[in-house]
Amino acid sequence: MRITRRAMIGSAAAMFTAAPLFGRTPKTPAAGWFDRAIVIDGLGGLNDPYTQGEIARLSDRAFAEMMRTGVTVLRDTVMPVGNTADPWADYRKYIDHSLQFFSANPDRLLLVRSAADILKAKREKKFGIVIGTQDTSMVGGDLDRLAGMKKDGVMSVQLTYNNGNLAGDGALEPRDGGVTKLGRATIERIEAEKLLLDLSHGGARTMAEATAHAKRPLVISHTGARALTDHPRNTADTTIRAVADKGGVTGVYFMPFLAADMKPSGDALIAHIEHVANVAGEEGVGIGTDNGVMPIVLDEQSRKRMDDWTVERIKRGIAAPGEAVGVYTLVAAYNSLDRYRRLARNLEKRGWSQSRLEKLMGGNFLRVYKDAWGG
Repeated sequence: MRITRRAMIGSAAAMFTAAPLFGRTPKTPAAGWFDRAIVIDGLGGLNDPYTQGEIARLSDRAFAEMMRTGVTVLRDTVMPVGNTADPWADYRKYIDHSLQFFSANPDRLLLVRSAADILKAKREKKFGIVIGTQDTSMVGGDLDRLAGMKKDGVMSVQLTYNNGNLAGDGALEPRDGGVTKLGRATIERIEAEKLLLDLSHGGARTMAEATAHAKRPLVISHTGARALTDHPRNTADTTIRAVADKGGVTGVYFMPFLAADMKPSGDALIAHIEHVANVAGEEGVGIGTDNGVMPIVLDEQSRKRMDDWTVERIKRGIAAPGEAVGVYTLVAAYNSLDRYRRLARNLEKRGWSQSRLEKLMGGNFLRVYKDAWGG
């Protein structure tokens, strides 16, 4: 069964209409700092809920609503994740599909290869996309593949995805064996190629050892604070602080793992953001929703699609604890088209300054991207 990250997110949002959740489409407030800011979702998914099947050309409505979110750049994923039979062949299929998508939308999407491209996307009113992996299973022992992936447009590489691979152990691997000798060499090659190292989905020991081995700024693009919710997908304070000490960023996700009962409130999301900010400092925190930029409507059809994906994840052994039929990847209080803007407003009410908010909403990721890629 071939499931792309875009299809995975798209299936969740495929039945989106503004009316069922909000009664009306929220109005965009008068231009302010948020509209001028660089807003970066450090890990998400791109979808068109108004187009059935495989996306080629974005619909006018989807593009307009994507731009209304205020997001400048989204970090999207090229699959596979996990130890498939032939991960390199799978990667080639997925990257070809991704590049075809860009070719179909040259006036709307911008493939980001440098920090300068992010500023260009903002200036030209395009939606910027950073392509990254969430595994190195497709690399394995052939580290030269990383150079080829960069030529394809991949700019961020995640070391592990939940289970163990040749580079190290993921968050679900019981042995928690850390980074392997090959994993250290993989990190060195990632940095040599001026790609961005991402440690999301890593085991606790893997993330700690990889952070210690890294020589350049890195990210944990989408996670939560383990000090608040003891879940293997969340990250320990010591590692959050170590990433920040190397000039890196930890992104907080909008995921069930923020709460022990897998039903995170808006207050829980804010608690995790503020905890990471307190541990890492205001320059070490960002947003990586692990959602699409479009909200999700929980109707019968979309629930079935998300439940089918959950069953597939469980069958493949890549589902984290708590993932189950009926558990959906969102924070209900922020399941709206204006989620980023409202989050900023709510944090502002809690005393966050404009400068601190600009860093959280994209400035910190922009700095790390520039350190990694130049431009």
